[in-house]
Formats: sequence, C-alpha cells, structure tokens
Amino acid sequence: MAIPAAISKSSPRPGALPRALLVLGRIALGFIFLYAAYAKLYFGGDWHLSDYQFLFAMAIDSYKMLPMWAVEWMARVLPWFELTLGALLIIGAGLRWIGSISSGLLLVFIGAMTRAKILGLEINCGCFGNNEKLGTATLVRDSSLLMLALAVTAGAFLIKKRRATVSS
Repeated sequence: MAIPAAISKSSPRPGALPRALLVLGRIALGFIFLYAAYAKLYFGGDWHLSDYQFLFAMAIDSYKMLPMWAVEWMARVLPWFELTLGALLIIGAGLRWIGSISSGLLLVFIGAMTRAKILGLEINCGCFGNNEKLGTATLVRDSSLLMLALAVTAGAFLIKKRRATVSS
C-alpha cells in the first residue's frame, strides 16, 4: 500500500497542464497586445506619445468604415486600450472579462480586414505599425491570434467552472 501512495504524491495534479497552457496563452497574447501598442506609440526611432494618432488615424480611415470623428477617437484610444489589455492579460486580472474583450476586439478587427480584402481596398493594416499592407498572411496571422484569444477565454471560464465544482 505504500507504493501507490508514493506514486499518487509524485504524479502531477489533474488540470495542471490546462492551467499551464492557459498561463502561457494569456502571457503570449498579453505580450502581443503590448507590442501592438508599442508599435503605434514608438516608431521612426522616437516616442510619439502626443502625435501617434495622426498616422494611425490614416490606417484606420483606409478601411472606409467609420466617420472621421470615430476614426480620430479610435486612433487616440486604441493603443492605450491595447496596452491595458496586454498588461491585464499578463497579470491575469479579470481573465474571463479581459479574454472576452480581447476576443471581441480581434473578431471585429478581423471582420474589418476581411471586408477590406473582399472590397479590394489597398490599406495599411495598422496592426503592428503603419507600414504593413493587408494580405492573406496578415489575415491568417491575426486569425490565429483570435483563436488564441478564444482559447484563453474558454480556458478561463472552464477553470473557473472547475473551481466552483470542486469547492461545492
């Protein structure tokens, strides 16, 4: 009887791998959001904390979806929103909410990129700086980021559900 007890103590906890994957996924997604914000705020060898929105607004406007007031508002807010989402994902705060917001944001963005691709618009993606042209590779890359965000969100909900089941 002593042997099974030793084996059970040395075997990993059930659910350790999904938790580890959730942590790795949320940290990776967090750093991607941080990099996206960084690329919009630091370019041309200098920080553009007060004038970054001008170039980014041109990238947003190239999608031809929003009125100018909305373009200007998004250009001012989105980099800081990405920075906040990235930081919250990395620290793991409010993961179900932050994962849901990240997934929704990426879903809307991929929808806009797909629309632009279908309409044949020559746009700059605006994703990780203003020089990236929209192409199939960009859509595939950003769709994989959406899948990662959905996996992080689902994982956060499943782990929360498991905790609630175990504690009751």
